[in-house]
Amino acid sequence: MKIALYPGSFDPVTYGHLDVIRRASKLFDKLVVGVSNNPKKTPSFTLDERQDMIRRVVAAEGITNVEIGSYTSLLVDYAAQVGANVIVRGLRAVSDFEYEFQMSLANHQLHPDIETIFFNTQERNLYISSSLVKEIASHNGDITRFVPPGIVEDIQNRFKTL
Repeated sequence: MKIALYPGSFDPVTYGHLDVIRRASKLFDKLVVGVSNNPKKTPSFTLDERQDMIRRVVAAEGITNVEIGSYTSLLVDYAAQVGANVIVRGLRAVSDFEYEFQMSLANHQLHPDIETIFFNTQERNLYISSSLVKEIASHNGDITRFVPPGIVEDIQNRFKTL
């Protein structure tokens, strides 16, 4: 069975993330979406909320070979733990590539049997980021072009009180 891991903070999940999930799920028997639980960061949504939003978005898309998990360990250790032999990363810009390339080389040194593959973003998602979504939502802006409909209300409600 070919298993891939798509890691990230997904704070919140965007159409860009969903595009990578859709595309990667077609190439692998199972895609694990690993939500990073980094104690050094303060996300806007809890780990459980982020996982729940991803589950709902994936279910609404009818994607059945995706599993949602979380990790606090090194990424490649989590990949090995879930049986993934591939790490999937999305690239929006050339600047993303430099960082991701360095990380893939380091990960390969730690676990030579785990490969990293990159998905170039679709042009329509080039500028979308979770940070952009949160900034727009915090000013009561329209985020419907950036995130799937099933989570718009969650995001709007989170930032109404700010």
